[in-house]
Amino acid sequence: MEIDPQSPIPLHAQVEEALLKAIVDGTWPSGSRLPTEDQLVERFTVSRTTIRTAIQSLIARGLIAIRRGKGTFVTQPIITQELTELTGFVEDMRSLGHTPSAVVLDRRLVAASETVARALKVQRGASVARIQRVRMADGIPMSFDETYLPQALGEKVMADDLENQPIFSLLEQKYATPLIEAEYRLAAVASHGTVARALGIDAGSPIFLIERTSFSSGHQPVDYERLYYRGDHIRFVTRLTRRQAAGARAPLA
Repeated sequence: MEIDPQSPIPLHAQVEEALLKAIVDGTWPSGSRLPTEDQLVERFTVSRTTIRTAIQSLIARGLIAIRRGKGTFVTQPIITQELTELTGFVEDMRSLGHTPSAVVLDRRLVAASETVARALKVQRGASVARIQRVRMADGIPMSFDETYLPQALGEKVMADDLENQPIFSLLEQKYATPLIEAEYRLAAVASHGTVARALGIDAGSPIFLIERTSFSSGHQPVDYERLYYRGDHIRFVTRLTRRQAAGARAPLA
């Protein structure tokens, strides 16, 4: 795409569109380094200010990122995941056209902390199953998951092939434990050592923490998870309806 100084479209927007096209068509694939500012100025015959404005816009859109002392690089694509129903990671990634996979880091029985005990409605210190996995989309680490299950059910699940079988599917299809609803709690946190190492990011990097308790029939909790998602690779969206104010009149037909 050539820059047209006579076009009503601002120069920085034209440059941004040209850079975006090169990213989308694979000229600059994910992880590749963009030309330097001087090279872009020469390429488009525009001012540094125009180039910087276009670059900042692409940064704001999450398409490129500046690495201090190294240059500007095309980022991995950001996955947008809807939070509108109870689904598992594998279901989510497949519905978005990505290939999910997992690596199991640990599976063992542990003593339930106060938080885990409250979520699963067991005594603090009771034995529960803990499964730690890295979940990936197209080979890229997306989340570090800690899953806690009541001991009897958890011992069965831990014996399964958890790198190829989703826990939700095992619960529902193999262990006759239907998942009816879940409670979500979301927070923005800084990654600590264990999570950072698992996801291959710097300690202190921003991540999403989702605490999810899934319930079976009779509102019985069967699965408590801490899901640590990379903040640079995923965003969550939901849709809300407005509750009608008490006493408000219904619209006239």
